[in-house]
Amino acid sequence: MLFLSASCSKGKEPVSDAITNRDSVPVMVTRDVSTYISDSGVVRYKIIADEWQVFDRLDPSMWTFEQGVYLEKFNNDLSIEATIVADTAYYYDKKELWELRGNVHIENEQDEQFDTQLLFWDQKTKRVYSDLFIRIRQQKRIITGIGFISNQDFTRYTIKQTQGIFPIKEESQTDSTSLATDTIAAPTFSQDTATTLEQAKEIQN
Repeated sequence: MLFLSASCSKGKEPVSDAITNRDSVPVMVTRDVSTYISDSGVVRYKIIADEWQVFDRLDPSMWTFEQGVYLEKFNNDLSIEATIVADTAYYYDKKELWELRGNVHIENEQDEQFDTQLLFWDQKTKRVYSDLFIRIRQQKRIITGIGFISNQDFTRYTIKQTQGIFPIKEESQTDSTSLATDTIAAPTFSQDTATTLEQAKEIQN
């Protein structure tokens, strides 16, 4: 009987453990991503990423870009309004909300550069905001502060607690002047945009 039992057991195929938490498993994993996202038939932005995971069972459901992401945002004429680079990104599809984390770097049509460690982009309200430190480099001056809100084109924005505004040539100085909260509208300027994630990351260097 022992011999028969052992013989029968040898014929069984190995079976892996069942997945008990379906929520933690992505429904899609895509690598070396370069794709366009449209809304109502109009292309709105381009995504470039090393890896893109979709979790449809999480609450809330989300897309994750744990290895970094590069975004290009287009206007109705398909011109690039802004580019965004981040170390990590999460997109909550039901909320239409982007959460960008780690070395977030944005450039707009006016050749302005925005740097922070956390940024939210609400596509429903068409607003971008952060409660952390932000540094804005314009053509002739640097603006720093805590807290930031902008339209999603990055052409009109407000710094909640401005810490300093000083000329580019004085960027290395530490005795910048503290000013009140300000709202800025930038001049028009055209800009070439990186087309790969690697090129986009070089912008930060």
